[in-house]
Amino acid sequence: MAPHLDDLLDDSNVDPVYHAKAKVLNAAIQDIGMGRYQYYLFICAGFGWFADSVWPLITGLILTPVIAEFKFNGPFLSLAANVGLLVGAVVWGLGADVWGRKWSFNLTLLIAGVFGLAAGGSPNFLTLASLLAVVGVGVGGNLPIDSAVFLDLVPASHQYLLTVMSVWWSLGQLLISLLAWPFIANFSCSSTALACPKSDNMGWRYLLVTLGALTLIMSFIRFFIFNLLESPRFLVGIGMDQRAVEVIHQMAAYNSTTTSLSLEDLIGVEEKPTDEKGTNASDERPLLSKTSIFTLVHIKGLFATRKMAVSTSMLIALWGIIGLASTLYNSFLPFLLSSRGAQFNDGSLYLTYRNQVILSVIGIPGAFLAGWAVELPYIGRKGTLAISSGLTGAFLFASTTARSSVQLLGWNCGYVFFSNIMYGVLYAVSPEIFPACHRGTGNALVSTATRVFGVIAPVIALYANLATAVPVYISGALIIGAGCMALFLPFEPRGKASM
Repeated sequence: MAPHLDDLLDDSNVDPVYHAKAKVLNAAIQDIGMGRYQYYLFICAGFGWFADSVWPLITGLILTPVIAEFKFNGPFLSLAANVGLLVGAVVWGLGADVWGRKWSFNLTLLIAGVFGLAAGGSPNFLTLASLLAVVGVGVGGNLPIDSAVFLDLVPASHQYLLTVMSVWWSLGQLLISLLAWPFIANFSCSSTALACPKSDNMGWRYLLVTLGALTLIMSFIRFFIFNLLESPRFLVGIGMDQRAVEVIHQMAAYNSTTTSLSLEDLIGVEEKPTDEKGTNASDERPLLSKTSIFTLVHIKGLFATRKMAVSTSMLIALWGIIGLASTLYNSFLPFLLSSRGAQFNDGSLYLTYRNQVILSVIGIPGAFLAGWAVELPYIGRKGTLAISSGLTGAFLFASTTARSSVQLLGWNCGYVFFSNIMYGVLYAVSPEIFPACHRGTGNALVSTATRVFGVIAPVIALYANLATAVPVYISGALIIGAGCMALFLPFEPRGKASM
């Protein structure tokens, strides 16, 4: 017998008819259980986490050799990529509640792969920055879409796997570091060279071509091997009840099981008792199908009640604050390791990217620890987010005390471990709280917040002195503050079924 989980939201926070139908769908998905379809989805949706990890990191990893060849102010490359990520978060996130999850799920990786591959042949800085900006448009939509897709199709008892999904983020970091290490270290211009021709600086191009090809392979798997079913809760939200029932039956068949869900089960919950005036209470409610129109209805739905408005606003603030702090730090981490290493007489490209590989390995167990911690009583999502944020900020502060590259690497290991837990919970708790009929828009709003500050971070870096510890102190304080804010989120998804 499937375990019973209370609803995260009640019908005072979402449309009562939608809420009732979502409960029916949740029960059906829970009865089907965690099966082959959900495990394949974990892999294919994980490709989005992978892309969101590697492509934003690419600007920092290729920064040194690209500057040597094209002679430009480094933060402009990160700025271009982050502008693309911002556009992608808005377009794909909002669009997911208009044209559905399926096309967005398939196209985002395709765009990233095609233009990432092309970026490897860039003849100048302007071309490279433009192509990476378009890559960002594709990558920026991955997390808003993929988290919504996974949460819409997984049983409530296994929602915690959305937190574990961040293991793909860590694996992406590891892979790109393993690729960057030999490519950049062995196929880049000498740091003492006066000129840096293309023939002596192919490493960053090899890295982009390899990563672009890998992203294309992932997009082909999504297109031709894995058949993504449209979200049944999205279909109900636009009035396509029959299609939603068909999707549930398709998923059951894929898992070699059956479901008793019928169209009558969904239609039955629409019958509402009349109020004191003798009118049907549902007559005054806008048709669910209106949510398919590209208007402000989805944004309004996220602020429909005081509790939802507070929750949405706090989540936007959390993503924005953490996005500013982490982007400013992460975008220039290879530069920081190299420049600080130079002060310690071991800032070679080899050691810089070796250290990057070590940091990437450290993050992998964090994803599994996060998946365990969010299910703990009294701690849950909010507690795990608060604790991991506090420790992330603490290790950032501690990194300023490093007096050798080994010490700096050690403090950064702690930072990466706990920041991966922090991001894993943050990426999961937001879509869990947003109702599915507005989930794409909610994900777009929070992703846009972090992308906006991702654009601001390189601008700050243009005028800030990165050789001092001030940016690190600011980043640490912001992340600790965000952790404290997380404790006051109105909703705790642990043990609750997302609607």
